[in-house]
Parts: sequence; structure tokens; C-alpha cells
Amino acid sequence: MTILFRNARVLTLAGPPQRRGAALADLGVIAAADVLIDSGRIARVAPAGEIRPRPGTHDMNAAGRVLMPGFIDCHTHACWAGSRIAEWEQKLAGAAYLDILKAGGGIMSTVRAVRAATQAGLQASLAARLTEFLENGTTTLEVKSGYGLTTADELKMLRAIAAAARTWPGTVSPTALLGHALDESEAGFVDRVIHETLPAVHAEFPGIVIDAFCEQGAWPLADAVRLLETAVGEEANPIHSSAGAAHNRAGIRVHADQFNPLGMIREAVRLRAISVDHLEASIPADLALLAASETFGVGLPICGLHLDGRFANLRSLVDAGGLVAIATNCNPGSAPCTSMPLAIAAAVRHCGLTAQEAIAAATINPAAVLGYTDRARIEAGARADVILLRHTDERALAYELGGNPVDTVVCGGNIMHRAGAAST
Repeated sequence: MTILFRNARVLTLAGPPQRRGAALADLGVIAAADVLIDSGRIARVAPAGEIRPRPGTHDMNAAGRVLMPGFIDCHTHACWAGSRIAEWEQKLAGAAYLDILKAGGGIMSTVRAVRAATQAGLQASLAARLTEFLENGTTTLEVKSGYGLTTADELKMLRAIAAAARTWPGTVSPTALLGHALDESEAGFVDRVIHETLPAVHAEFPGIVIDAFCEQGAWPLADAVRLLETAVGEEANPIHSSAGAAHNRAGIRVHADQFNPLGMIREAVRLRAISVDHLEASIPADLALLAASETFGVGLPICGLHLDGRFANLRSLVDAGGLVAIATNCNPGSAPCTSMPLAIAAAVRHCGLTAQEAIAAATINPAAVLGYTDRARIEAGARADVILLRHTDERALAYELGGNPVDTVVCGGNIMHRAGAAST
């Protein structure tokens, strides 16, 4: 398919493949431009009026609206079964999340539902959510396992994720969240995960990223470090290997400091983790250490909106020159959300980012987190994952609450979603 967007306000995000410090706010804006897409790639970007449509071209007049890279959601738990609505009501009545977890709710509630589900059922529910992500402008996203806990159920989840990915026009990047919850009914659970589940996952899904949730009520620091150190030792490919490839992702990630600062940031930096995600309870010294490293800090502001009103201090990371991304954390317990625009709006209101920084943290930087170098920019040769907004001002992404700002989604060079042509 050949597509021509005429007279668009284009956020090119041309330049370095990841942004830190003041560079995070540079969106490479061209106030009026034409963008030609052909054979799944950006073919040309030129001043408005310079590119003439050829016969057979899908000709779209942007009328000054914003054309930008598709959103990249680098942290989701979008593969699950069951419901946590009753638990949410408990939280509204004052119950603490960790107390619910200790009582067998929280993650363990979803674990029981996932274990009871078939692979086909998990695939179907994930596929439905992927449709929602696409309609909200997300063209690449990460999906974690982590609700199975047994070797068989973790592999079932990863197979369901892979199967759903094959039927979706966007890109799904799987992560094996092997250190999620502790199954206290199983003696020697941690050792079994490290010595049985981890090798089995690496055997079937070589190169997959391994993740761990270090928190009170979840994996203690020492056990999380042992899992991640073993994962790094087993993985043949070094972190972000194959420089220059379209996809360079391998290594480890970690959830840390959601409720308590347990020292995981320092260990993650030492282990050269790709990212540390959450950071709501991080102390200034640890944030300074993270900012000075090559490890990303990933904020998940939907958690604060839905769960407890606590947010990562991403402003301090940016000001200290750190690498920052944001994500939805889509999951049934703490972030039932598929909207990156809402994550952008929340990050600006509660994490200290400007609208421009939040847009970069939702596109170019999460592409780097996931190891993709062929997208999240509008320049010749890039993969044609782009979205046309209803708005003529990109700041409306952060200003507007509750609506879907996306008019048109182009994924892999094909028009996959068209909401209408209203402009503001």
C-alpha cells in the first residue's frame, strides 16, 4: 500500500535512538510536511505541497493535524484471565494491596485463573486487548508472562502471547516475568523457578528477556538477584547485542520500589539491566545512581491513578540526565488500561514531565527499551508505524483526558484503524 499524508504537523523524532536530559523534549517538529509511505516504510518526508500523489496512492489531507510515530508500550501484563473487580472494591473500602496479596488475592487470584485457562482462551483474551491497544494508537508493545508460576503455565502463557502476536498487525515483544509472585504452597519454589522454569523458558524462547518483581510480599531482594544473575549467565546473547539490527533485545528487567525501596535499583544497575520499572518509592540517592547509568527508568503512572495516588519522580531522573520511558502497565489489578494517551496525561500531571518529554517517553525511548531501532521516528527508511491525531497541537495528548485522540493508525504501512476526520 502507498499512502500520502499531506500538510501534516509532523513529529519526526529524528536523531538519536534514545533520548536523555534536555534532548528528551526535542520531537523534531516539522510544522507543515508531506509524508509518503510505501511498502511498509517511510519513503519520503518533504515540505508540504512538494510530494504529488501517484495513481493508486491513498491520498490523505492531514489539514494541519499531528502525524507522529505510533505509541510503544514497553511494560504490560496484558495476557491474563479472570477478573479483579471485587478486589478493587476492597481497595476502595480501604484494604491495602499488600494485605490483599497476603490473603491470597492480588496476583495469586489471577494466577489461579490463568492456571485454569486454556492456551486458546488466553490467546483470545489477549487478542481482544491488542485490538484496543491499536485503536488507542499503540503499534508496538511488550507483554509479560508471570501469572502461571509453574513451568507448564509460564510456557502456556508465552505460547499464547506468541500466537496472539502472529494475528496482530503490530509488534508484540514477549517478556518472561518469572520472578512475579511467590507460590508459598510449594516448598522450594524459588529454586524450582531458577533451576527448572528458567532453563525451560530459555530453551523454547531463546533470547527472551527475564523479569522479576522485587517487593515485600513478592520476590525478596536476594532471591530476585539470584534469578537475574542466573538468567544473565544462561543467556548466550549479551544485553542489547547485534548493534545495528532492527531488534537487539536480550537481557533482564526488574520491577522495583513500587511500595518499598529494597535496594533493587543498585543491583539492577550493577547487573546492567535494561530497565527498572515502577520507582514510586525510590529514594533520591538511588534515582541519582539510576540516572547516571545506561538502565532506563520506566514510570507507570496509571498505577497511581488506579491504586494509591503514588507516582515515580521522573522529573528528577530527566534533570539528572537519566533515560526515561513511560508505559501503561496494563494488568487486571493495578492498571486496567490500554491507553498510552492516558499514561502521557498522567505522567505530565503527576511524574513531572512536560508534554514533549512524555511523548518521547512514549515513543522513541520505549523503542530503545524493547531493543527496536527501526521505528518510533518519521524519516526515510523507518518502519511505517504512524498515527494521525485529531489535534493540530501535540500538547493536547497531555491536556485531554478520557478521549481517544487518534484518528488514523498506520501499522507496517497499512491503514489498520480509521476513527474519522474531525480536527481541533
